[in-house]
Amino acid sequence: MPSKVLAGHTIALTGTKKTQTIHDCIVQHGGEAELFPLITTASVTAEDARYMSGHYDWLIFTSQNAVDCFAQKATTLTATHIAAVGEKTKQALEALGMIVDFMPTIYSADVFIKEFPSVVTGKPRCLFIRGSHAKPTIREGLPYRVDEWTVYETIVQTTFIKDFITCIQTKNVTVIFASPSAVDVFHTYIAPIVGWDSIRVAAIGHVTASALQKHNVTVAVQPQVYTMQAVINEIIQLEEQK
Repeated sequence: MPSKVLAGHTIALTGTKKTQTIHDCIVQHGGEAELFPLITTASVTAEDARYMSGHYDWLIFTSQNAVDCFAQKATTLTATHIAAVGEKTKQALEALGMIVDFMPTIYSADVFIKEFPSVVTGKPRCLFIRGSHAKPTIREGLPYRVDEWTVYETIVQTTFIKDFITCIQTKNVTVIFASPSAVDVFHTYIAPIVGWDSIRVAAIGHVTASALQKHNVTVAVQPQVYTMQAVINEIIQLEEQK
């Protein structure tokens, strides 16, 4: 039976989704799980006509949101191979019946561009299916042309700001950040009221951690594995060591 080491702790998730598995894990260890999305996504169609059909050697996905928005489009696009960054991205693709041929050892774009060329021959036609805030790392870092299809945009979500502030002011909160976008929203709308020192900060991935460090924020939890479950596991381990 899981120990109740998270008793008295509230774990705040700032992404667009809270999986039941993560919620159950927090609760089973005595904690409270709260979802305060700081960003949301919306499908965009401006580039659809260019990429809805045709063939590429590789389709590249780096987020579950990109997979979900891609799946909603009535595309006849085909590809010989699929590359994915992240376990959730891979699972979303497999749920569509797509076989993932390559994943980097660390779930980040900068590791992807180092490892991907080792499985590629010649000059493949690549299409990166992305969100509006995706950095140009993949396009600029690979030694061949990469087309980019923006299938969704990231939007600031302010609906839960007031409740989030109240939660921080009244509870012992660890906030998990999974993207630089969520960091920026918190810094703009919440930190000026409650301050960064009023929470314990957890980050998924070194890019998110870097965004926090730019605001001089101490990252207390940053697992080597870039998944939500890994963050929860490390939080539990930290509490068990006290």
